[in-house]
Amino acid sequence: MYFYDKLFLFFEILFDLGGYNEVLIGLRNTVIFAVSGLLIGILIGLVIATIRVLPKYKLLPRILDGFCSFYVGLFRGTPMVVQLLVFYYVLLPLIGVKLSSVVVAIWVFGLNSGAYISEMMRAGILSVDPGQMEGARAVGLSYSAAMIKIVIPQAVKNILPTLGNEFIALIKETSVVSFVGAKDLYLAFQNIGSATYEYMVPYLAMAIIYIVIVCIITLLVKLMERRLRKSERSK
Repeated sequence: MYFYDKLFLFFEILFDLGGYNEVLIGLRNTVIFAVSGLLIGILIGLVIATIRVLPKYKLLPRILDGFCSFYVGLFRGTPMVVQLLVFYYVLLPLIGVKLSSVVVAIWVFGLNSGAYISEMMRAGILSVDPGQMEGARAVGLSYSAAMIKIVIPQAVKNILPTLGNEFIALIKETSVVSFVGAKDLYLAFQNIGSATYEYMVPYLAMAIIYIVIVCIITLLVKLMERRLRKSERSK
């Protein structure tokens, strides 16, 4: 009986008092943070991974490799929430730049994701048969053209499941954006709980929504993998 009373109160706040609007805004922002962070992370990860697999015969590649190693170590070695707080409350005020909490969160998610994706991408590039690069160079392609047209597409196929895992991790980690005042799914249900002084049902509903999102992402990744396998068999 106690649970049903709380469930009724939750639905009353959600539908009769317009709480669903806050949930929809939070859900939209959660998806925006994760998708934007993943796209930025893929771009950064591609650049870093390409630099780190370059031959180190010259000074410039060695310098760039050192910078990339520092970047990856920095963002992999500190929690996401710490990075978010440092960027929003320390670095931006120090340099006199004012950005909204949403923009800061998107870039922090992208920079953090870039560090992890760079290692995934590097492993994917190294997993491609070296003969692919040698064959491309033999037919006259430059190193960069061979990487872009031949090696990187195969590397992306190899790391697709891990990219899906990274997207899932970003979805779950969006809950930390509330530390800088940005609205997300967690903050929406937190506000509903605060309005009723009861958190059991709102938190259960929030957990179910996260599970549904993760299941959808997992299904989409499996469908993409299946399509890629079919395209390979048809060649």
